[in-house]
Amino acid sequence: MNIGQAAERSGVSAKMIRYYESIGLIPKTVRTEAGYRVYSDADIHTLRFIRRARDLGFSVEQIGELVSLWQDRSRASTDVKAIALEHIQALERKIAELRSMTETLKHLAHTCHGDARPDCPILEELAGAEVVHDCAKRETVFGLARTPHRTGSKAGQGS
Repeated sequence: MNIGQAAERSGVSAKMIRYYESIGLIPKTVRTEAGYRVYSDADIHTLRFIRRARDLGFSVEQIGELVSLWQDRSRASTDVKAIALEHIQALERKIAELRSMTETLKHLAHTCHGDARPDCPILEELAGAEVVHDCAKRETVFGLARTPHRTGSKAGQGS
């Protein structure tokens, strides 16, 4: 089958199929006399494997290792499991980072008055400024670490 048919059957775009071939994730395919790529059922099966691995968030490098292990019938399952566990740890770190970002943004959104005033703690944080609260307190927001501290504020300075 041609690349368009392979893309349709595998769920991988023609552009990505070409890319995977260029980086050696899949072997270079047989070509017709006219230079068109020809894909077999085995190639489609490999492309589906790659697509499922990508859907689970594995990196291209990890997928390369997984494809090699999948094609090696004498492989040790411990090698496959090690890759999966490493990926789980990376996903858990990413989840923690996303939760931290969410908490920071919730906090900033809560401190923003959301009215016609130009003062905006969200923009101040993005600019690296201190966020003003209750006229007398200031917090520096960085990740989840929010440490209120007193400053020598000038009279009349408001939120």
